[in-house]
Amino acid sequence: MADLRIQLSGLLGLLFLLLVMGHPGAQAAAPLTRVLMTTGAFSEREGVVFVAQDQGFFRKYGLDVRFVHVRSGPVGMTALAAGESQFHVGSVTGATLGAIAEGSDAVFVAGLINKLTGTFMVNTKIKSPVDLKGKALGVSSMSGGSWIFTMLALDHWGLEPKRDGITIRVVGNDSVRAQAIASEVIDGAQLGYTFSAVLQNKGYRPLADLAQLPIPYQGTGVLVRRSFIAASPDTVEGVLKGLVEAIGFTQDPGNKPLVMKSLARGLRLPKVEDAAEGYQSMTNLYERRIYPNIEGLRNVIRLLGAGNEKIRRIKAEEMVDDRFVRKLEKEGRF
Repeated sequence: MADLRIQLSGLLGLLFLLLVMGHPGAQAAAPLTRVLMTTGAFSEREGVVFVAQDQGFFRKYGLDVRFVHVRSGPVGMTALAAGESQFHVGSVTGATLGAIAEGSDAVFVAGLINKLTGTFMVNTKIKSPVDLKGKALGVSSMSGGSWIFTMLALDHWGLEPKRDGITIRVVGNDSVRAQAIASEVIDGAQLGYTFSAVLQNKGYRPLADLAQLPIPYQGTGVLVRRSFIAASPDTVEGVLKGLVEAIGFTQDPGNKPLVMKSLARGLRLPKVEDAAEGYQSMTNLYERRIYPNIEGLRNVIRLLGAGNEKIRRIKAEEMVDDRFVRKLEKEGRF
C-alpha cells in the first residue's frame, strides 16, 4: 500500500510538472531578434518607425529594432554595406546609386513614401525659383537625400547650379539647415514639414511644397542587402509587417495624440505640440501599398547618370525586390 501511495504521488507530481511546463506563461518567452536600422534623415518622414517602436509592432513579430540616426545617408549606406546594420531607411540618392554601381547588393524591399516631400524654404528676398540664381543652398551631404531633393527641384525649375551660380553647402540635418536659414548662413534649403513650420512662424517663405511638384521619385524606402534577405527572410518580413501596421495606426485620426508623442520623442522636440505640423504631413505622406517606385528610381538614375557611366548602366528594376510586399498584399494587409 505504501508503495502504491509513493507511485501515485510520483505520477501526480509528474502530471503537475507537465501541466505547468505546458502552460503558455510557464515557459520563457523566445528571445527577440535584435535588428539595427539606420537613417540619415531627421524629419517626420521617419515618424512611422518611431510609431512602430513605441506601439510594439516590431516586437509583435519577435524583433527588437534599434533605430539609429547617423550623420548622413552615405554613412548609413556604408554601415549597411559593412554588415554593421541590417536595414537602412532612406531615399534613392547618389550614395545609394554609387554603392550599387560599385557592386553593393542592396535593394529596396519597400517604398514608404514615393514622392518628394518637405518644403523648399527660403529667405524673404526670394520670391520665385529664378531668384535662386547666385544664392547659397544647404544640404545634409553631397549625394544624400536633401541634396537629391534640391537637385531634382532645381532641375524641374530649369536651373543648373554651375551655370546659374548656385552654391550648394553641406550644413547638416533639417534642424541645422533651418537654423542656417534663420541666421542667413544660407539662402534656402529643403526641409521637412516640422522644421518648415517653425521657420514659417518666424516669417520665412515657403518657395514650394515639393510633394505637389510632378517629379517621379523613390522617397523614403527600406534598403536591405540581398545576402541578408537570403539569410533572414523572416526578419525582413517582420520589419515590413511592423511598418505596415504602423502606417495604418498613423492614418487613424483617433491615434493622433500617440503619433504626435512618438514624433516629438523621435525628433527630440521640446513640446508634443511642436509635432502638430509634422503629424499632419505624416497622415498624407505614407503609402499603404508599400511598393518601391521604379519610375522614381529611373528619374534619379537619369539625373546622376549624365555624369557617371556606371550609374547610367544601372537598371531600376534590379534595385528592387518586392517579393515581401507582394506577399503582404496577398495576405490582405493593405
